[in-house]
Amino acid sequence: MSLTDAAVQRYLSTKEVVVLATLQADGAPLAMPMWFLHDPASLTMISVDGLQKVKNLRRDPRVSVAAESVGANKEISGVIVQGRAEFLQDTPERRALVERFLAKYHPRLEKLWGGRSMPPNRVMFRIVPSKIRSWGL
Repeated sequence: MSLTDAAVQRYLSTKEVVVLATLQADGAPLAMPMWFLHDPASLTMISVDGLQKVKNLRRDPRVSVAAESVGANKEISGVIVQGRAEFLQDTPERRALVERFLAKYHPRLEKLWGGRSMPPNRVMFRIVPSKIRSWGL
C-alpha cells in the first residue's frame, strides 16, 4: 500500500480533518486534529510555531496520521500514514501550498489568519510516509 494508491487518494480527498500523533519528550503520544493537504508523495499541515505538537516534531519527527469514517451502511474505512515530518521554508512551493490550503478551507482559513497570507507565527510541515495502511476502501 502506498500514498500513490488511487483509492487512498480518493478517500483522503473526502476528508477535512485527520488526527496527527506526535511523540512527547517522555514518549507519550499527543494526538491532535489537523487540517491537511494530500498528494501522492506526502501530507502537508500548518500549525502555530511553539505549540507542543511543533516542539515534539522538532525534537522527534516521527508521526502517525489517522483518518477514519463510518459509511451509511456502518462500514468502517480509513487510512493510517506513518512517517517523518519535514519543515518547509518559505519557497514558491510552500506559497503554492498556502494557496491550496486557502482554497480547501475557504473562507475559514482567511478568517482565522485575518487575510490570505500565512501569518509569520505559523509553520508548515510535510509528512513523508514510510508506511501506509488502509481498510474498507
